Amino acid sequence: MNKADLIDKVADQAELSHRDAEAAVEALLDIVTKSLERGEVVKLSGFGIFEKKMRAAREGTNPATQAKIQIPESYSISFKVSKTLKEALNK
Repeated sequence: MNKADLIDKVADQAELSHRDAEAAVEALLDIVTKSLERGEVVKLSGFGIFEKKMRAAREGTNPATQAKIQIPESYSISFKVSKTLKEALNK
């Protein structure tokens, strides 16, 4: 499923116009993104937890030349699935 599919499904399930569903999905994604940028943890009950985490600097290998390279530290997003969602997926 891509973003357009999600918008269509939200419009159908919530009985919204396509434009309103698109605005709702865009607002949700914007709020989650900005919260993560600020370092906030986003907990969606029954779905899971999104969290910004620092990945430490490390040494890697350039696959083309096999040369050793330094990969700088960077932020990544982790997602921990909720127990409710995990149980639903394993039925």
